[in-house]
Amino acid sequence: MRRFSAEYLEHTRRGMWDDGRDALADLDLGSRERVLDVGCGTGELTRVLAAEADAAGDADATVIGVDADRDLLGVAREESDGRIGYLAGDATRLPVADGAVDLAVCQALLINLPDPTAAVRELARVSGDLVAAVEPDNADVRVASTVDAEERLEREAREAYVAGVETDVALGDRVREAFDAAGMVDVRTRRYVHEKRTEPPYAEAALRSAARKASGAGLADHREELVAATSEAAYDDLRGRWREMGREVVDAIGAEEYERVEYVPFDVTVGRVPDGG
Repeated sequence: MRRFSAEYLEHTRRGMWDDGRDALADLDLGSRERVLDVGCGTGELTRVLAAEADAAGDADATVIGVDADRDLLGVAREESDGRIGYLAGDATRLPVADGAVDLAVCQALLINLPDPTAAVRELARVSGDLVAAVEPDNADVRVASTVDAEERLEREAREAYVAGVETDVALGDRVREAFDAAGMVDVRTRRYVHEKRTEPPYAEAALRSAARKASGAGLADHREELVAATSEAAYDDLRGRWREMGREVVDAIGAEEYERVEYVPFDVTVGRVPDGG
């Protein structure tokens, strides 16, 4: 399984559920008693699941996050109010008994696994009812920016990244194939688009992102995948152009003229465990 830093997860998942949680409607959180968030990372979705269960009137629902990375779990525990439990465990060997929960859910987990179907089978093992996956289609991400070079370079880097990464990061609505292969029934998929906007007045996270562009640090996070798809020379050339673009972004922010919208499509796939598990 691929590993990520807390900073990377904060950047990629920031604000995903702030504008609305309609995408979680099919999880029927108001009726859940025991919810497991697999590959929870820093616990962003785990906290949303707990809040939605509370909002639906089920304050007694048990919500637990599981992740193989103990450092990320440490961050999740710091952000938690103490009501959510966290466990260390691999997504394909969960430290949970058969049918122990009535909802097992994951976010951006299957795209980072070499065998998504094996993980879905494991989620189905521990759930007595519902399994859900929230997975992006990274090949279909679009960027609109007031800095012309940003759209072009983002597209170039994204295409190389998708080609160079070892797992299927463009899984999207094809997650249902893993659900079908795992024997899930009543499988359904809905697509949503998360819009990440940057505009004046700029949040601290936007300033950090611009600085990482100007230094090339953001691109360097994916150096291995980019080199695998192209070459060392091509990566160095892209990084040079990326840093130049980043400096344009920093200057535009200084003049309060920078605006950017990133459109991230993601699919919510839900299926039931046959015969109640």
